[in-house]
Amino acid sequence: MKSDKQICGRTARLNGYKAEDKAVLFLEKNGYKILERNFRPPKKNGAGEIDIIALKNNILAFIEVKYRITLEYAAESVTKKIQTRQIKAAEYFLSLYPELLENEIHMDVILISHKNDIQHLENAFFCF
Repeated sequence: MKSDKQICGRTARLNGYKAEDKAVLFLEKNGYKILERNFRPPKKNGAGEIDIIALKNNILAFIEVKYRITLEYAAESVTKKIQTRQIKAAEYFLSLYPELLENEIHMDVILISHKNDIQHLENAFFCF
């Protein structure tokens, strides 16, 4: 029998995947080309998973998707630790595809609420 913690964890993951799907549709509708989803650098380098990597014009966006009850709670969940791990993952990705460095690099966040409100924070935190 599964514990309450396991059930909650599975539900959170499923909600996260659904939110990422909504974010991809939102981005495509707004002219972005999705290059990669759920990019994972090798373990033990301190980098986190990047939910979506997308390109629009000359902007290469590394995008963290956050789903919470409200947009405010979603925004508060983008901690300094998450930002640092995202930056390390983006640096690793760019080391694999240096030709993409010719683009302007953005670290974006897409917030999605329980009511399906979506807010795209472009260049939400700076690193490049």
